[in-house]
Amino acid sequence: MPIHAHPILRHWLLRALALGLAALSVSATAQTAPEMTPQKVGPNSWYVQGLAAMGSPANQNFISNAGFVVAPQGVVVIDALGSPALARRLVQKITEITPKPITHVVLTHYHADHIYGLQVFKELGAQIIAQQDARTYLNSDTAAQRLVASRTELAPWVDDNTRLVPADRWLTDSTTLELAGMRFVVERVGPSHTPEDLAIHVPSERVLFAGDLMFSGRLPFVGQADSGQWIASLDRLLRFDVQVVVPGHGAASTEPRKDMVVMRDYLTYLRSTMGQAAKDLVPFEEAYSNTDWSRFEPMPMFRFANRMNAYNTYLLMEKESLGGR
Repeated sequence: MPIHAHPILRHWLLRALALGLAALSVSATAQTAPEMTPQKVGPNSWYVQGLAAMGSPANQNFISNAGFVVAPQGVVVIDALGSPALARRLVQKITEITPKPITHVVLTHYHADHIYGLQVFKELGAQIIAQQDARTYLNSDTAAQRLVASRTELAPWVDDNTRLVPADRWLTDSTTLELAGMRFVVERVGPSHTPEDLAIHVPSERVLFAGDLMFSGRLPFVGQADSGQWIASLDRLLRFDVQVVVPGHGAASTEPRKDMVVMRDYLTYLRSTMGQAAKDLVPFEEAYSNTDWSRFEPMPMFRFANRMNAYNTYLLMEKESLGGR
């Protein structure tokens, strides 16, 4: 008897096929989960490096870095990664290194790829620390709409259970904190990449977690940044006595001056070229096509980021030329 002639048999065969395909899908997803390997950058400091890519279901939004420091009384985490699944994997990696509890999470800023894992740490009882200017974004329609969009674009890793988590402690300015028995110098370096930028210096480790003020080995996403202040903040970071700088994106730098200068030069070039075009009333498309980008074209993420970076800088320089900030 043909299968289609027996509705019950057909139903169970189709159900079995669907379950089998679902199992294969889960298996394939598990097999292709991006690698997450803690890399040691100080006596008690590690970081995990995100991919130089756009966030997607395939990479679980693992496109940014997170760090952690094993202090005498617990673990202090720097940034929370871009999905709860990634945060859970990071917690597992930490437990493989130390049995100490995760006591604090310090956020460099509130962009989605750094915060969508926060709820995992909150559930563990960690205190979340951030700069108070993030509250404007956190309570905005933009943040809410971004999360709604991410639940589709990054499903199933960001879903209806993923939520925006506010800090437990809001900082107003640069300060020194004693966290889990270790001293952390928290430097307010915003508004730069974002209004709420923080950089975290661990003097005893000679490590600096620079957040998205620094992108290593790839082009940054400038977004709505205050690039002039960003350049000034990079100059401030260069004064720290450190051996390693962990960027928000890309590999940790053992030559921080060299890598920060690359960042600074790119931002300066954007401001110079787009600023002159805006001043001369040259339309953006013409200005962009007439600009020599050859120095930066070989860098990862150029194709995805450069045109938007240039356009946002053009708009910023237009505004600055009219006396606005």
